[in-house]
Parts: sequence; structure tokens; C-alpha cells
Amino acid sequence: MNKRIVVAFLATLFLVSVHFAEAQQPAKIPRIGYVSGAGDPSNPGPAVDAFRQGLRDRGYIEGKNILVEYRYAEGRQERVPSLVSELVQLKVDVLVLITLPSVRAAKEATNTIPIVMVLAVDPVATGIVDSLARPGGNITGLATLQRELSGKRLELLKEVVPAMSRVGVLRDADAPGSAIGFKEYEEAARTLKVRLESLEVRGPEPDLEGAFQAAIKGRARALITIRNPMLRRYTKRIAELAIKNRLPAIYEGSESVEAGGLMSYGVHDGENFKRAAYYVDRILKGTKPADLPVEQPMKFEFVINLNTAKQIGLTIPPNVLARADKVIR
Repeated sequence: MNKRIVVAFLATLFLVSVHFAEAQQPAKIPRIGYVSGAGDPSNPGPAVDAFRQGLRDRGYIEGKNILVEYRYAEGRQERVPSLVSELVQLKVDVLVLITLPSVRAAKEATNTIPIVMVLAVDPVATGIVDSLARPGGNITGLATLQRELSGKRLELLKEVVPAMSRVGVLRDADAPGSAIGFKEYEEAARTLKVRLESLEVRGPEPDLEGAFQAAIKGRARALITIRNPMLRRYTKRIAELAIKNRLPAIYEGSESVEAGGLMSYGVHDGENFKRAAYYVDRILKGTKPADLPVEQPMKFEFVINLNTAKQIGLTIPPNVLARADKVIR
């Protein structure tokens, strides 16, 4: 056989072998880092469930074509920086973060790993992104702007309790989002000529009973809870104490009403966390975070628990009841 033919044959065989070996190499499975503020491994919570559903809707199956590294702060904000740092060191492909402290920690830790946020505060005003339309850098996602709904919650509470002149605001004194939220309520309260009493608690085991005693002593006629990971772990207990003290209350998420709270008005959490999976998908397919505008969800829900209203001896006005998206009877 001609020597040249042999060499050409061997070269072709070598190339075919290389291509075959490359084809046999398993494709890299993307890895996502997710920091939950309130859940724990045994009870991840509805936000994680919704995010997982969002991934499935886009064809991602955990353990098969995507891996998610979950980290749980369990309501303890002081744990957040170390959890974020751990995921950054793992060099995950995308970070999904849902609290202001976690986003701030990630922004300091990395400028290369894409970050998908789901925040209740204004990410522009807090310095997280340059603008909603052009976030810049490595951060994008959703700004639910729960804080901008503060005035609407106070208005609804005023319609249900027309005689109220003082409202207790239950909040986590150590959470930066809580301080921002209280200022928003103060602005709305001035317009409605309502005085606010800050009921501050601290984790990991907040003195909720003491806060409610302070509310009654201060002659509060109603209650607002500023939602954050620490207080979300005590959703049911807060609802029970509001009923026990016969305080009409409005909350920032429907999970409180489902746990026995009176009313809630806020964005639809499930849809937001499912939408976060859309951002993860776009980034994994090559889109830069800076090119993905930050979205502001426009789907709100107003939920009323008539069982709770009956327990505290309160009648919900028909015109308020008619505006509810969901009524628990």
C-alpha cells in the first residue's frame, strides 16, 4: 500500500477518534446558587417551589440537566454573607437572590457571576443597579416594589377601620429593608392623618408577645407587618396574636392570610419566582444580565379572610369585599 495513503488513512482515523471522544464527553450541567432568606431544607417554602416550577416550565429538570445549590439563612440575616460567599467560591453559573442583604453581599463578592434578584425594594434607589431599563453590570431580575404599595395598604385598612388613628407597624429592627419600608408607611400615614407606632423586634427569637403588648398599650387600633425572612418564619404566630388582641391587620403577602391573618395586599409571589427562572434561562443561553431589563410585576392580589374578621368582631364593608381577588370563608 502506498505510504501516503497509509499516512492519510491513519490521520483520518485519528481525527475520527478525537471527534468521537469529544462527542462522548458529557455536556456541562449548569449550576445555580439560590439563597433563601426564610426557608430551611425540610421546608423550602413557596418561593422555592415556584422557582422550581419555573425551571420545569422551561425544560430544566434538577439533577438531570441543571443543578441548584440551595442555601438557607433560616431567617438569620447575619448568615447571608457567608452563604453568598460559599456559592461564589463554588463558581456557580448564576446566583438567584431574594433579599437586599444577599444582593449587596453578592455585589461586593463578584462582578462576574450573573445575579438574578427578586427584591421588594427599589434596586435603583438602593444602588443595586444603574436603572431598570439598563441595569448594567452583572445584576438583573425583578423589582416587586412592595414598598410602593404601602399607601394602598393603609388606605384599605382605613376603609375597614374608619376610626383608626394609630397603627402599630411590626418590623425586624435589624433588617435594612424594614427601615426603608417604615419610611414608606410614614409618608402614607401623614396623608391619611394616621400615627404609626414602630413595634421593633429582633431575631432569631423575636419577642412578638411583647410587641403586641406595646401596641395595645400604645392604643393602636390596627396592625401592619413589614414582611422579611425573619418574620416570615412566625407568620402563623403573628396572625394568632393579632386575633387574640383583636387587632385588624393587613399584611404584605397572602401567606399570612392563609395562616389566619385578616387581609393582605401585594404582588403575586408565585409568578415572580417563576419569572426568575426565565432570567436564569436567558443567561444560561448567553444573554448578559446588563442586556436584560429589570421587570416590575404588575399583577397584584388583595386577599381577605372572613373567618378572621368574624373572630375579631369586624365587618368588612361590602365595597371592600367586592374588590378582593380571593376571599377565605
